[in-house]
Formats: sequence, C-alpha cells, structure tokens
Amino acid sequence: MTLEGEWRKLGAGPQSEALGQAQDLVYEAWEAADGRSRYALARRALKISPLCADAWLILAERPSLSGQDRREFLERAVKAGELALGEDGFAEYEGHFWGFLETRPYMRARHSLAENRWKSGDHEAAIGHLRAMLDLNPGDNQGLRYVLLAWLLNMRDDTAAEELLRAHSDEASAFICYTQALFAFRKAGDGKTARKAAVAAWKCNRHVPKLLTQKGGVRFEDSGYYTLGGEDEAAYYIEEYGFAWKETPGAVDWLVEVTKELNPRRRGDATLH
Repeated sequence: MTLEGEWRKLGAGPQSEALGQAQDLVYEAWEAADGRSRYALARRALKISPLCADAWLILAERPSLSGQDRREFLERAVKAGELALGEDGFAEYEGHFWGFLETRPYMRARHSLAENRWKSGDHEAAIGHLRAMLDLNPGDNQGLRYVLLAWLLNMRDDTAAEELLRAHSDEASAFICYTQALFAFRKAGDGKTARKAAVAAWKCNRHVPKLLTQKGGVRFEDSGYYTLGGEDEAAYYIEEYGFAWKETPGAVDWLVEVTKELNPRRRGDATLH
C-alpha cells in the first residue's frame, strides 16, 4: 500500500493528532542511547502515523540496508513530509520554509535524499533537489547554498556557480568570499579586482591560505557546527572547495602572496627589523 493509501486508511488530515504523537516518539528516538532503541521507536512512530518523515529518516540510517533500500526509505521520508504538509501547507509556507516547525521534517528528508543522490552519482538529481529547496526557503537556514556551490564546482559548471555567488554577493563567509576571489583570479589573473576580493576573503577568514598549502591535507571533523572566521570553518572550506583552487594554475600561490602581508604578526616582525 502506498503512503497515500495508508494515510487515507487512518482517516486523518495533514495536521492530525496522530502525526504529533509520532513526532514525539521521534524526539525520544533522537535521544536514545543505541541504534536498536532508536529504530524501535521509529517503527512505533510509523505505526501511529506513516507520514512521520523523521521516523523514515531514522530507519534509513540502518547500516544493514542495501543502497537501493536506503534510497527507498529516503524517498518515502520525502513523500511522507510532502503529504503531511499537503498542497495548502506548501502554498502557505513557500518562501519561508524552515521558519515553521511543520516544514522541517520534509526539509531534513529532502536534504538527506539529495546527499544520497550525490554520493550515488546522480548529480543532476541531487542539484535539482537543492535548487528546489532554496526556492522554498531562500533564507536557507540549512546552509544548502554552500553544499550546492561545492557541487557546482565539482561539476565544473562555472556559469551556475557564478550565478549562485552573485545571489549571495553581500555575504561575509569563507565559502562565498574565497570562491569569489577564485573566480576573479580565473577571469583576469592578478589584478585590482582579484586582489580586492582576496583581501575581503582574508578578512572573513584568515586561516584559509595557510591551510591550502598545508602538507598532508586538512582534517575536518564535521560536528554540524563551525566557527565563523575560525580554523574549523577554513578546514571545512578546504575539504569541500580546495580542489577548485588547486586545479586552477597559480591560484594558491597567488592567494598566499596577496594575503601574506595582511598577517598582523608578520607586519609586526617586519617593523621590528
């Protein structure tokens, strides 16, 4: 039976009490100490409401699943979230998704499906999911623009990457600013525009040039959080975007040269001597 059929069988609407009860079990599952307890709570949640997207997401995490089964669970999670919101929900929340708790299970599910599609090699589908999500929630509380930008760079789709950069041109983050500097260098080499972009990027995060040249690569432990302007943000940037700098002839050396005099410690040493 399809999710639509299961939902009709329950005779419940999108904002039913059953869905709320199921979501409460999901909150318990997230706090569970082991996988067995977490999966059991997720199954209980789905018996109460098959439209509990987060419960499908939990079951999609099971290590024993095949790649095909994992994809099917993620697709069911997205469909569940879609049905739970209904056409009225999409119409009401479009443009402000994530700002409403009711939308978040759907957005979590679709993000997970996008990541799954990317890792499986279905890059166009993955990019399509993120584009659609950014249309639903231009404020992008999930930081999907950074993932999308990295994927576009991987696809060597410079036109789309530059379009995304323009849409966020006023943002002071390492992900946007350093990639703007890279594209400025690619277009015109070492000139005023590129140097201005490099200086602006350095002001966002001064650790990136150093980590780009670090031998042995950079280790980034994804905890779900990073510090703006911190070394962890720089490490995240290098892990996801560093390849684009290294495959652009002369870009890394140029960035290091342009920013080396910006380091206050170096300026102080120069003054002493």
